[in-house]
Amino acid sequence: MAATMFQMVGFTLGLLGVAGIGAATGMDQWATEDLFNSAVTAVFSSSGLGKSCVQKTSGFTECRPYFTVLGLPAGLQAVRALMIVGVILGLIGVLICIFALQCLKMGNMEENLRGSMSLTAGILFLLAGVCGISGVSAFANLIVRSFGFPAYVDNGYMNVFSAGLSCFLRYTLGPALFVGWAGAAGLMIGGLVACRGMAADNKQRSSLISKYI
Repeated sequence: MAATMFQMVGFTLGLLGVAGIGAATGMDQWATEDLFNSAVTAVFSSSGLGKSCVQKTSGFTECRPYFTVLGLPAGLQAVRALMIVGVILGLIGVLICIFALQCLKMGNMEENLRGSMSLTAGILFLLAGVCGISGVSAFANLIVRSFGFPAYVDNGYMNVFSAGLSCFLRYTLGPALFVGWAGAAGLMIGGLVACRGMAADNKQRSSLISKYI
């Protein structure tokens, strides 16, 4: 019973975590314009991993995708890669975890195999969480570094955010970062719980064997 509970909790947290980092990857509000002490409030700009958007007070929003890959800053490309790898690892972990659930009968699958699959899913969740939290934290670091020095936007990593806009805009942490952090945390906790489920399963089998000896 304990092993099944650990597996279900780990699977649920892992699934929510994958959904979180997947949603964060697709959001266009990784960096949002800081309106504090801003002279222009009629236009609000935000940027994501794939496009930058400008929203006017009239409600009209115009988004412009990044039409280049090699021309993007290395930091942004690294964040993209980390998030994509995290989503892929998380999805693979979810699929493996489904087949490892004890409440799901899959033919004559041996319990030892289920335990190994549960451990594999937990490790994949942990790796996906590390990729997600690393990517989001690296992006947040770029924003923090450029916030106090708006001139840095012109030549640094943040130049991709100011396409078609003033290069002296200040950007702050966007909602996508917090979604990504929450998703990565869910993956890491889910991975630990899934791994703990294998230990509980082994302990349960050992107690049953000793009972009938």
